[in-house]
Amino acid sequence: VQLQASGGGLVPLGGSLRLSCAASGFTLDDYAIGWFRQAPGKEREGVSCISSSEGSTYYADSVKGRFTISRDNAKNTVYLQMNSLKPEDTAVYYCAAAGTELVVTAPYQYNYWGQGTLVTVSS
Repeated sequence: VQLQASGGGLVPLGGSLRLSCAASGFTLDDYAIGWFRQAPGKEREGVSCISSSEGSTYYADSVKGRFTISRDNAKNTVYLQMNSLKPEDTAVYYCAAAGTELVVTAPYQYNYWGQGTLVTVSS
């Protein structure tokens, strides 16, 4: 069972990135998928979550209107499109899978975690 986050990199202020979270060893269909981030010296925070049915999504206030979460169950992959990036978005981004069909936002509610991908936004 593995989640692989990818797509991070260095972008300028106002730039865009699309993160991908690919699953292997299990199918994402029955899992809510969340994206979290952790900046140096800060706690891990929830960024976004999508329910298993795509019927519900959650966004942290800090990313609303700029980030969009989506899933392609056929590809067993969840995406996080990040636009209008700011320096404060700089962090390691992790994807995680929760064994529930609902949107969940607390790290302890997640069963599987990816290894993280670094996003750096330069000013």
